[in-house]
Amino acid sequence: MADLPRDKPHSGGERAAVAAPELPGEIGGRDIIAYLRRHPDFLDSHPEALRLLRAPTREIDEDVVDFQHFQIERLRKDLARVNLEHRTLIAASRGNLASQGRVHKAVIAILGAASFEQLLQTVTTDLAVLLDVDIVMIGVESTAAPAGRLSLHGIQLLKAGMVDALIGPERTALLRIDAAGDPVLFGAAAGLVRSQALLRLTFGRGAPVGLLCIGTRQPGRFHPGLGTEGLSFLARALGITIAQWLNPPR
Repeated sequence: MADLPRDKPHSGGERAAVAAPELPGEIGGRDIIAYLRRHPDFLDSHPEALRLLRAPTREIDEDVVDFQHFQIERLRKDLARVNLEHRTLIAASRGNLASQGRVHKAVIAILGAASFEQLLQTVTTDLAVLLDVDIVMIGVESTAAPAGRLSLHGIQLLKAGMVDALIGPERTALLRIDAAGDPVLFGAAAGLVRSQALLRLTFGRGAPVGLLCIGTRQPGRFHPGLGTEGLSFLARALGITIAQWLNPPR
């Protein structure tokens, strides 16, 4: 009997690919291996492909435990965790950029007010649109009148000491993830509020303190993990602008 022609020896990956049956029209194992050789960074660009692979089984002594599958499963879980963290970081970065852009537009609108009345109108109407919220109010502590609404300017009058009682004497901001609005802070619109940001307003030495009250009907919009740098900058710019209108330079 004539000897059958022998195939050339292959590497382990190619031997497995040759052994696998191939249907007509399908990409063969040789093609896959050749492609991966030409594109060694394929898995960097497509890490999800790792989840489709199964570790090869190995015949080992019955007294020896094969940890290969455990290691691969652990690597897959680590990869899934890293991918989730990566997507979360990207989403947070995009959200921060969008929030920063809204704050910048709001500050420009405040600085562009031509009068004190227009400034208050801008804060209580335009800022809600610019910040993508439902209500923005200004509260100012006063010892001359009980808490209520100053209809002339759309300002909420607060009892003396209320700002420190709400957000703390050493803090400049308080974010409430899911809390109903207080009519003392938000007036008639309090029923709309489900998440809120309360920001300290300072108008100069000797002047009463106030609050910039921002509310939205979306629970969770303002949460403790949210950065307050942008909102605090907005409150600081508003406080300085109000102080300049109330005490113009001589």
